[in-house]
Amino acid sequence: MSRIENTFARLKQQNRKALVGFLVSGDPDLETSERNCRLALDNGVDVLELGVPFSDPTADGPVIQASGQRSLAAGTTVSKVLAMARRLRQDYQTPIVLFGYVNPYFSYGYEKLARDAAEAGVDAFLVVDLPFEESGELRLHLDKVGLEFITLIAPTTPDDRLKILLQDARGFVYYIMVKGVTGARAEMAVDVSDHLIRLRQHTNLPVAAGFGVSNGSQARDAARHADGVVVGSALVKAAAAGRLADLVKELRQALDA
Repeated sequence: MSRIENTFARLKQQNRKALVGFLVSGDPDLETSERNCRLALDNGVDVLELGVPFSDPTADGPVIQASGQRSLAAGTTVSKVLAMARRLRQDYQTPIVLFGYVNPYFSYGYEKLARDAAEAGVDAFLVVDLPFEESGELRLHLDKVGLEFITLIAPTTPDDRLKILLQDARGFVYYIMVKGVTGARAEMAVDVSDHLIRLRQHTNLPVAAGFGVSNGSQARDAARHADGVVVGSALVKAAAAGRLADLVKELRQALDA
């Protein structure tokens, strides 16, 4: 079993939900970013999503956009993100997912990217803007080195499309709870449970729900019909404010309650 499979299986056995935490690599610099990643892992994050900054993000709200711009200004590159992942892997067995956009990966070269990521201890990739029909080449190279390609599902995805997207899905399924970009919301979408129940009919993989979760109460609500919750913008904002550990602890406590 992969690290992702082991993590979700262990948490299910313990009747607990996974906390998937997203942070932008290199914000405000690589050294501070790595300290924040370690802080998040030490306080209860079960799966770490390392954001790879990109100049033209299409799915990111203002908080993550600003974080990505700070990271790019600090000189963050794919190679530097992989080096940071390698250092984290020396001390943690927590699954690491590289979360980003296709252009930097294409420029790096899919075959080299897959090989270098596997050597660094990365477990999976989540590529926001790569359509399933165009993902075959990247998935082929990831498969060769045992890395997983995480599938994104939107609330607008119809059943016939679900079957296509989930037929070869691996690791876990990332369910986007809202229509729109990332960012904390004051309230959760009311139809999340219905969509998650429908999604379960098409996959046995663990499902993590994200986009919009900003506090423990929302995390608890989102986790009712999911195996885990993804928190991004709220963690990025908390890291910038020096309260990352407090928020991770709050989320962890809510999910374990």
